[in-house]
Amino acid sequence: MLNIVLVEPEIPQNCGNIARTCAATGARLHLIRPLGFDISEKAVKRAGLDYWNLVEVFDYENLEDFFSKNQVEQMFCLSTKAPKAYTQVQFRDGCYLFFGKETKGLPEDFLEAHREDCIRIPMRQEARSLNLSNSVAITVFEALRQQDFPGLLDHGIMTNEKFI
Repeated sequence: MLNIVLVEPEIPQNCGNIARTCAATGARLHLIRPLGFDISEKAVKRAGLDYWNLVEVFDYENLEDFFSKNQVEQMFCLSTKAPKAYTQVQFRDGCYLFFGKETKGLPEDFLEAHREDCIRIPMRQEARSLNLSNSVAITVFEALRQQDFPGLLDHGIMTNEKFI
């Protein structure tokens, strides 16, 4: 099982899309405060996130709180500044993938402390970055591909009239 860690996410739609990716893949979602949105049960219902019950969500006051409650054996920090591509690492079961807030990414001191664990998604030099939810999906599916998509359906059923 993968662990997606969002450090101070700001945009609720991105978190909703990431939660849907977690629901579809069985990944756990870890949210590090402050959050730019409300995740109370009432707010989730109002937003129509009908898949929220399929997501194992953990909420932390800060990174120190997160690390005090989790034993992280493998982690990767996604950053446009990282020297190696996400395809150059081996993702193991239980891996933690850290993503920063939309406007600033992960904190510089955090990246420096985990320099060897920093990876990036290749893109054109002129592009500032990808959307956060797209970055999560790209990385999650590469990690799952490397593990042969454990626990996920590997086929669909097609009929003449519809896809099932």
